[in-house]
Amino acid sequence: MQVTTTTTGAKGEDAPVAGATRYKFKFGPISVKSGQNSIAFSGIDVPQPPVDGFIVRMKPDIQRADSTVPRVDEIHLHHGVWLNLTGKDATRPIPERFIAAGEEKTIVTMPTGYGYPYKTTDKWLINYMLHNLNQEPEDIWITYDLDVIPATSAPTTMRAAHPIWLDVQNGSGYPVFDVARGAGKNGTYAYPDDATDPYAGGEALNEWVADRDLVLLSTAGHVHPGGLYTDLAVKRGDKTAAVFRSEATYFEPAGPVSWDLSMGATPLNWKAAIKAGDTLRVSATYETKLSSWYESMGIMVVWAADGSDGPDPFTTPVNVKGVLTHGQLPENRNHGGEPTDLPDATTYASQAALPMVPIASWIYGQGDLHVGQNVIPSVKAGQSITFNNLDAPLDNGQWHTITSCKAPCNKATGIAYPLADGPVIFDSGELGLGQAPTANRTTWTTPADLPAGTYTYFCRIHPKMRGAFRIEPGN
Repeated sequence: MQVTTTTTGAKGEDAPVAGATRYKFKFGPISVKSGQNSIAFSGIDVPQPPVDGFIVRMKPDIQRADSTVPRVDEIHLHHGVWLNLTGKDATRPIPERFIAAGEEKTIVTMPTGYGYPYKTTDKWLINYMLHNLNQEPEDIWITYDLDVIPATSAPTTMRAAHPIWLDVQNGSGYPVFDVARGAGKNGTYAYPDDATDPYAGGEALNEWVADRDLVLLSTAGHVHPGGLYTDLAVKRGDKTAAVFRSEATYFEPAGPVSWDLSMGATPLNWKAAIKAGDTLRVSATYETKLSSWYESMGIMVVWAADGSDGPDPFTTPVNVKGVLTHGQLPENRNHGGEPTDLPDATTYASQAALPMVPIASWIYGQGDLHVGQNVIPSVKAGQSITFNNLDAPLDNGQWHTITSCKAPCNKATGIAYPLADGPVIFDSGELGLGQAPTANRTTWTTPADLPAGTYTYFCRIHPKMRGAFRIEPGN
């Protein structure tokens, strides 16, 4: 663990606001195993500011030992959540969640005169999910820059801002949902609106009822690749008012299909007042023409202060266009899709499928495109092929998927290739044992109703892995 202090921003950064000190924290080293994609917790030895005060800016990232940022297609921060164990969360009976980070790396900046109150007696915890797409283990540090105005020099007019965590699957240990290609309406799918009974007849997890009058100060959305925007709305009686849409701006040449994006945040002069009893509601919208999107998220952390000194969204429009907190990031520029020497498996001969196709050492035991087998496993229509993951499926295991992609699915790996864009949709889930994100099983069987044809697939956790199988016409 490490902390350094600066009073001006690093090259290319904005300087801290007047009266603030910028603290640069590093938590680590975290040993990220080969192929790891698991959820972990930091323990309470998390670096924190050395003075009481108000946090007015937060910038998350990850680094290697040499302080470089890894490419997204090598290692990335799937998510990071900072919790204050001495605080109470606004929307769930857990410790207060006050920083949310995903691979879009949104920077949170408070409006002038507001800050998140901090005491050195606070105890922090980080819930993180680091995804290693390589077969080599590596040490990684989670970094976070915090601008703090010390309590001893803060203006007497400084007001406390507090986080309201809104999530389409709020309270879940792994709050995700799947979006199938072609689902929804007109090429988009909104969750939970377009889902069938998303909460199993229970509480709407994407809503929160305000317990007092509040002025909303700031928010931005979190989505995964394929995500177009998140929407924040407020309900009062039988009326609903739009509050803010956080749109994803994709720098990705192939469109909304990768982590090469930046989310729109509210401008610094934005406010919206809500009343006690109002319901805040969040939803997330994904595109569905290009690909299926698995284990997607829709989160908005809303910063608010006590009071009512802002426009009422039911009488004054507040849903303005968002501003980006950063431009294109260098680590997001390996898009993939270039030609390779991988074969076109649709030209290969058929071979009777094994009773169980093993997955070991990142190789599909039959039909792998990397090993030059020149044949692919096949069964008759109405039959199935079963896969079994043998790659250390327990704990921080190497969890693999069999996910359909458009044939021949043999171009170079990058953040925009391959995609789950097969003409017939199938996905095994993450084959492994234990807690989320695993499917809590190591085997998967292809659907028995697949039409005759050759099918290509990849592992969406380790997309360098590619394979194929064939369904022969029945007798």
